[in-house]
Parts: sequence; C-alpha cells; structure tokens
Amino acid sequence: MTSDIVLNDPLIVGERSFNSRLMVGTGKYKDLSETGAAIRASGAEIVTVALRRTNIGQNPGEPNLLDVVPPDEFCILPNTAFCYTAEEAVRTCRLARELLDGHNLCKLEVLGDDKTLYPNVTETLAAAETLINDGFQVMVYTSDDPLIAKRLEEMGCVAVMPLGAPIGSGLGLQNTHNIRLILENANVPIIVDAGVGTPSDATLAMELGCEGVLMNSAIAHAQNPVLMAQAMRKAVECGREGYLAGRMPRKAYASASSPMEGVIG
Repeated sequence: MTSDIVLNDPLIVGERSFNSRLMVGTGKYKDLSETGAAIRASGAEIVTVALRRTNIGQNPGEPNLLDVVPPDEFCILPNTAFCYTAEEAVRTCRLARELLDGHNLCKLEVLGDDKTLYPNVTETLAAAETLINDGFQVMVYTSDDPLIAKRLEEMGCVAVMPLGAPIGSGLGLQNTHNIRLILENANVPIIVDAGVGTPSDATLAMELGCEGVLMNSAIAHAQNPVLMAQAMRKAVECGREGYLAGRMPRKAYASASSPMEGVIG
C-alpha cells in the first residue's frame, strides 16, 4: 500500500502548491497541437514560456500558446530566456506580469553567451535583487556553484535551479557532487534545470533529493514527444518515491539476501 508520505508530498514553491514535480517548456515542438498534447501527457502543472519567442497575447492576430495551455489549467511560468543583461530580464518579467494579470511567479535566467548558454551569474544576481524588491517570486536558473545557489536563496528566491548540463545538450547530470552540496544547505526547492536527456537522468535528479526537474528539449526533440513526456512523468515520480523510501547502504562486498543461520552444511 502506498504510504501517506508519498500521497501527501506536494511541491511547495513560494505561496503555491503543486502535485507534479515535473516542469516543462513550450518551445521546439513542430506545432501548437503537439505542444499541448505533450504537456498534457507530462502531467506538468508548471509550464514555462519564453516570452521573447512565444506569443501569449503580446502579438495580436498570431497563434497564441494560451489557447492550448490555458492559464486556468496550468501555472504559466514566464521565463527570461535569451536575455543577456539584468535590465532585459527585469523588463521581460514586468511585461509578462502585465500580460498575465499580475502573475508574479517568474523564472529568471540571464545568459552569458550564445555558445554555452551558461548563466551570467553577476547579471543574474542583479536581476534577482531587482525583481524580488519589485514583488516577484523568483525561480532562478544558475550554475551548479553551491555558494551562488545559497546566496540566491538568501536573497529571497523561492526556488534555485542549477543546471545539470548545458541547455539543450541532453548530457544528463554532469556534476552530481555539486548538486548534492547545494541540496545539503538548501531551505528552498532545488530544481534541476537544463541538460536532461533521458528518463533515467530525471530519475537520478530526483533520487539525489531534488524537489523537481524542468526540461524542454528532452521531450520536444524526442522522436515521439508525447510518449517521451509520459515517460518523463513516470521517471520523476519514480525517482521521488525512491528518494523518500531511502536507498539501501552501499557495500564494498557481497551480502547474502537470505539469512545464513540454519544453513545446512
């Protein structure tokens, strides 16, 4: 029988509570129909939207993402993808708040360059401070530096989102040691953001103790995005249950599964 600890295990982000720990993006699908089908198959409740590349009403007359991902069913998480300065990121979040009727939860990412898409930590810190002072609840994409992660938490970010590997690379978690260090000192949700390629990558992130996983390319670039979204949903759920269950201790040598007492010689 499923334990109460699993049945009552919501993800708490700021003032909001979610049943799903898988968060998904909305880019790179072949069309809006596939976008909607994959998101629904994922079971995600938080859906990220890159305002600079996606129409959620700022371009009248063009196809609107909100037609397939309606805000009354999903938590729309505007993100500042493709922003390279704190000023750009802050301006984008303020525009999103206007378009979404005062919605103050946002995902902050400020990139350093087009090649690696690694976060520009200096600009990220500056943007986070401004947004928090302006009343935003900030979920922040950052490097896997434990010191920076802690500083962002102390500033008031409601979730810290270290990369597992470069955005869109599908390389999986490349530095589990740093992720563990971040988790050891965290008092807000730690959510792996970027780098996931397979369901096993998502499971590993959850088994480490991360509160959630955010992905886009791993689903959208799959040969069958809807089926991959379903697989990722199960992987995140499985990893979370495995973490809560507590793994057996690692041992250097074999240990018999059956008791040795009473064995006939």
